[in-house]
Amino acid sequence: MSATSRIEALERMLAAEPENTSVLFGLAKEYEKLDRPEEVIRLLGRYLQLADDEGNAYGMLARAYEKLGQREQARHALKQGIAAAERHGHPSMADEYRLLLEAG
Repeated sequence: MSATSRIEALERMLAAEPENTSVLFGLAKEYEKLDRPEEVIRLLGRYLQLADDEGNAYGMLARAYEKLGQREQARHALKQGIAAAERHGHPSMADEYRLLLEAG
């Protein structure tokens, strides 16, 4: 199945269930693969309003902001990702995000 076919299928699923967090996250991942950061940001914004993310979505969001040159938003997403990762018991993810903050 091509990326376009996967996106079309996920978009149809999202139209049927607009608050399906798994579909929102999956669709954001597909757009990330296609280097479409604006779509990633849009979808993850909706996803994060609905889901108690464990940290991964914040890292993806930070990468999307970084691609658009929006460094402050990227840093903010990483800080939120650290808090989420710590809250959910993912210390290595939190450490990875701290290193990215220090490097940038």
